[in-house]
Amino acid sequence: MTEVRAVSSLRDRAAFLDLPYDLYSGNPYWVPPLRIEVSQAVNPKKDPFFEHGRMRLFVAMRDGQCVGRVAAIVNGMHLQRYEDGTGFFGFFESEERYQTAAALLDAAASWLKEQGLRAMRGPTNPSLNDTAGLLIEGFDRPPSIMMPYNPPHYMDYLKRSGFESVMVMRAYYVHRKYVKFDRLKRGADIVRSRNPGVSLRIMDMQRFEEEVSVIRRIYNEAWTRNWGAVPATKAEFAKLAKNLRHVIDPRLAYIIEMHGEPVGFAVALPDVTPAFRRLPRGRLLPLGILRLWAGIKFSSNRDIRMPIMGVMKAYHGRGFDVLPVLETIEKGPEYGYHGCEMSWILDNNHKLNNLLLSFGAVVDKKYAMLERPLRQLRQGS
Repeated sequence: MTEVRAVSSLRDRAAFLDLPYDLYSGNPYWVPPLRIEVSQAVNPKKDPFFEHGRMRLFVAMRDGQCVGRVAAIVNGMHLQRYEDGTGFFGFFESEERYQTAAALLDAAASWLKEQGLRAMRGPTNPSLNDTAGLLIEGFDRPPSIMMPYNPPHYMDYLKRSGFESVMVMRAYYVHRKYVKFDRLKRGADIVRSRNPGVSLRIMDMQRFEEEVSVIRRIYNEAWTRNWGAVPATKAEFAKLAKNLRHVIDPRLAYIIEMHGEPVGFAVALPDVTPAFRRLPRGRLLPLGILRLWAGIKFSSNRDIRMPIMGVMKAYHGRGFDVLPVLETIEKGPEYGYHGCEMSWILDNNHKLNNLLLSFGAVVDKKYAMLERPLRQLRQGS
């Protein structure tokens, strides 16, 4: 008999954190997350998300073993902006058994309904500013840094539980060998000729906190009109910056300026996920840090990912995003990076999708956000 219950003890919490390492054991594509990062992300005392959000964790147990988990999430920043009564679910994992997945999702839905919400969307871990989305294409390849992985049957389980896809996000892959450089360079030349005073500089790591503040300001404004976007608080952005500070290659982190004033940015991160495979169950201690360092230093996988890019609204439509894209693809190989994933791109961002396709980028993976109304829960929930 499978029991779904709210996490209320240290044992339940440990089961919640341990589950993925058991479920994906032997899977050649899954990348183990750092256990400490997941532990902090679901801890109200540790993660800045809880300054405006709430979360209830659930585990599915059978014969003393954890066989599934999920988090029901109230995102205060989302509700403040959209006032749409939408809650979220995240950190979802289940054994290959529909009844277990359905029971977990129903438990999350019931709790969100008790909070007065009308719909449940996800997966987000815990928000769209973090790892988010359900993989729906590209299961035979490992994810890039800060991107999720899940088995194909999760989509079927969610649809059978009443979810429908509300947005698809694309991950593009670009390799210098296939880039149409002439087209990209012509576009960059046109942008510069039409916008005297536009320039590109790399991030100044000596002024890291100041640069992060600039990027956050641009990010929150630039993404205002994007589907589902919510502002990242100062504390949330500071946490992200702290986690990535030692990963960032500042040669591939760009600030776009107009007459010396920052108006845009683009950051590419070395894909260090292959090194995570060396960690025992995602643990850094006692020897994990050495294994992680060795994996990063000696890895033959030298790809990068561009996870965030933005231009202030006053400069939308001027093609400024072409400049860091060209610079990244052009300079990356000089620094030893062979390819670049640009992700994710919303399916309705037609301008950026068309730009990426026009110079030779290919869609490598697709992810989905799904939603289910809470007006009527499933039978028995």
